Amino acid sequence: MPDSITPAEAAAADRKPAAGPLPGVAPRGAGQDAGAPDLREHGAPVRGVPQTSTRRLFVQLHVFTECPPPNGIIAEVRRSGLDAVVYADLNDPRGIGVLLMSEDPAVFAGEGRELLSNVPFRSLTPRPEMTMIGRTYSSGREADLDDFLLRKVPRNVLGPGHPWAVWYPLRRIGAFNQLPRAEQGRILMEHGMLGRRYGEAGYAVDVRLECHGLDRDDNEFVIGLIGAELYPLSRLVKDMRATRQTSEFIQQMGPFFVGRALYQSPLPGSPPV
Repeated sequence: MPDSITPAEAAAADRKPAAGPLPGVAPRGAGQDAGAPDLREHGAPVRGVPQTSTRRLFVQLHVFTECPPPNGIIAEVRRSGLDAVVYADLNDPRGIGVLLMSEDPAVFAGEGRELLSNVPFRSLTPRPEMTMIGRTYSSGREADLDDFLLRKVPRNVLGPGHPWAVWYPLRRIGAFNQLPRAEQGRILMEHGMLGRRYGEAGYAVDVRLECHGLDRDDNEFVIGLIGAELYPLSRLVKDMRATRQTSEFIQQMGPFFVGRALYQSPLPGSPPV
């Protein structure tokens, strides 16, 4: 559910000229070199003060098959101390997924690589076509920017009441980026309001990540739908097919990984279990 937008925001976009930043693209901040791109994340102003951040959370999912009973895998992941989830793969009785999270992407090439090369993983067969990686990003509308960028994803993914997960990448067609900003806003509003209804009813929480230049198949987003039960997540994917964004502007969705958590590390800052 990338780039959700409220009705009020869409109406405001209608009253603005088409020029200006697109959703998810921050304006250049005051004092920046006119020739340098603004790499900060931007949230909604708080009492007139802009919110900016250079911090983001990176998330990577690795999928394996030919997994024996996963007790050794779980013990090794727990021992690593990394923020992680181990999933049972619903579509492969010998499959697992390992989700890792860190602000520093070097962790995936360091401690994460070491973890996934240790003895319990050596007998497993990696499925690189299922690997997903992305980073949190802002749309400029977040009321609490740091919470959105750094704490929302772990809260959703590591919550013990949310064992089910559907993860998938997607790519829009280029024509979406050529639409006027107000038209983009209306399309995103329809899509976002559907997801918001599921969230407010307690059926699903979402993770949305950008993966431009990170994904081997040139996908643009990684989406996670997380919940207590599997059916609402499947129904949400079905309902999203009828939105204009999905029916007209999505070029590719998937592959889909569907998993149930076997292990979730403690939320950062909470006592270890």
